[in-house]
Amino acid sequence: MSASLTTGSSSSGFTTAAPPSTSLGVEAADIAVVVVYLIFVMVVGIWSSVRTNRSTVGGYFLAGRSMTWWPIGASLMSSNVGSGLFIGLAGTGAAEGLAVGGFEWNAAWVLVALGWIFIPVYISAGVVTMPEYLAKRFGGQRIRLYMSVLSLILYIFTKISTDIFSGALFIQVSLGWDLYLSTGILLVVTAAYTVAGGLAAVIYTDALQTLIMVGGAFVLMFIAFAKVGWYEGLVERYMSAVPSVTVANSTCHLPRSDAFHLFRDPVSGDLPWPGLVFGLTVLATWVWCTDQVIVQRSLSAKSLSHAKAGSVLGGYLKLLPMFFVVMPGMISRALFPEEVGCVDPAVCQSVCGTSVGCSNIAYPKLVVELMPVGLRGLMLAVMFAALMSSLTSIFNSSSTLFTLDLYHRARPKASEMELMIVGRVFILVLVCVSLLWIPVIQTANSGQLFDYIQSVTSFLAPPITAVFLMAIFWPRANEQGAFWGLMTGLVVGLIRMVLEFSYTVPSCGQPDHRPAILTDVHYLYFALILLALTCLIIVVVSLATAPIPKEHLYRLTWWSRHSQEHRIDLAGPWMTSDPVNLDPSHDSDRLPDPWWRRAALWLCGLTGPSSGSASAVTENNKLNSLHEDPLWGKVCNVNALLLLTVNVFLWGYFA
Repeated sequence: MSASLTTGSSSSGFTTAAPPSTSLGVEAADIAVVVVYLIFVMVVGIWSSVRTNRSTVGGYFLAGRSMTWWPIGASLMSSNVGSGLFIGLAGTGAAEGLAVGGFEWNAAWVLVALGWIFIPVYISAGVVTMPEYLAKRFGGQRIRLYMSVLSLILYIFTKISTDIFSGALFIQVSLGWDLYLSTGILLVVTAAYTVAGGLAAVIYTDALQTLIMVGGAFVLMFIAFAKVGWYEGLVERYMSAVPSVTVANSTCHLPRSDAFHLFRDPVSGDLPWPGLVFGLTVLATWVWCTDQVIVQRSLSAKSLSHAKAGSVLGGYLKLLPMFFVVMPGMISRALFPEEVGCVDPAVCQSVCGTSVGCSNIAYPKLVVELMPVGLRGLMLAVMFAALMSSLTSIFNSSSTLFTLDLYHRARPKASEMELMIVGRVFILVLVCVSLLWIPVIQTANSGQLFDYIQSVTSFLAPPITAVFLMAIFWPRANEQGAFWGLMTGLVVGLIRMVLEFSYTVPSCGQPDHRPAILTDVHYLYFALILLALTCLIIVVVSLATAPIPKEHLYRLTWWSRHSQEHRIDLAGPWMTSDPVNLDPSHDSDRLPDPWWRRAALWLCGLTGPSSGSASAVTENNKLNSLHEDPLWGKVCNVNALLLLTVNVFLWGYFA
């Protein structure tokens, strides 16, 4: 996702200097809409913080496992759809056509796998974080440490930075505010309720943000389709959207002949269909089934049925971005071929400050040109919603990983109170890191950085997917196999990444001097190759070393998820999820706290019933069961089949 945006026909590129001259005519009505929206989000955040128990580890990090299906489904959608997605998806749609929508539609299959295959195993294992699952399944410390650190690095450098940057640019373009000021305000609002309320506040506000996001994006979609003459008009005008200034002896100013097809040539296509169907599934499995941000939503469900229903709702919601993000991106090119479809480096430089191309301004351009007063405020609220929902999710999940996997390891005797405070302080640290990271992204504003970030995921994620698949489905896999599989995958992925960084993609009409491994092996194919390689190494090393005895594996694999046997954990002493309770409030002869301390503790939800680990244990026994009401189990199954049928129909219709 590259990060170059612009306004109207402003010729100023994006620098840290003054915002561009042609900012949106944002009227008082628009600003009023945004202010009302921000107040509303804060109210929902505070309301949900107050009504849940935030003083225990289970209450803060897993919302007390009391969530119902609809907030979970909405939160799955909105924590995945950040502001970067609006800009990146619409931009790629403008440049290359429909195929990129396949990224969204692919999610439905993987979400069903999450609810029906992965979540039952995680629930029966009784885990809160993904590295914790690997530690229970394989034993040893090194896999858990590697996974925790890698996840935190990926969050900070890919997810947080892309979202903040694209969101802040959108604000800068439309309101003309200073980049740092606007990001600062957004981060303060999001951090406030994430720190205070924990996962419950994040999920409920996410549900609200999803409503606003889908509603606002649909309004823009209808206005845009009406303008272009609906679908027939889009096909006709998109295929003839050619800029007046072109590059001699090249065809890159012409829209792709297969722009309206999802399935493209397996060898020469820009998104080859086997890659889109299989290679993408490898990356999607990492995102939806093994990534803390997403899995934590489903683990907070009241019961397995609620987790499954949440997955199905999330799958239905993920069918929509094709229509309200990708197609509007294409409409934007059809309506403004000179700006959005520019190919001449000099023209592009003047339009959006990037010589590579300006497709990324597709969505903002549409908002600026088509939205009437008042509704522009709504679209700004949509971008805020997209940005804030994905940021809060990442903040909460990162603090969960840090607190339970890294800090608790360093201090196994930490009291529950201490862990709660550390989790909250870590969010504040993340906020500061995010702000400091902005200038770095700005200097890399050539629009290349984000494309790299997308590919970074495709080089580092397949080994993780392989390890989780093997852990769940193949009881013979052991710690040595998993560890060396991860390391080999990391090395191979990094080699490819370094190669990508050291060669630049040639612009229009330039010869391509990159080595064949880069030009001929599409990154989606590379993901498949890397997955196969990692699996192979896991199998070979596991077979060459001693297996894990059966009594350590009860309820940790797909085959033993219903087992009632007593499991002996492989883990070391620091592995418990239930912190030792050293809550000082039990000392009867203590003096009462000063008022300022009581106020601070109340604000962070650290008062209330003293949080011993006994409650956590009973909480777990009830919730680690996979019991489902037969009726609701059937309802979930039927709905999942319905979702997949609709999904297959859509793939077939646009293939």
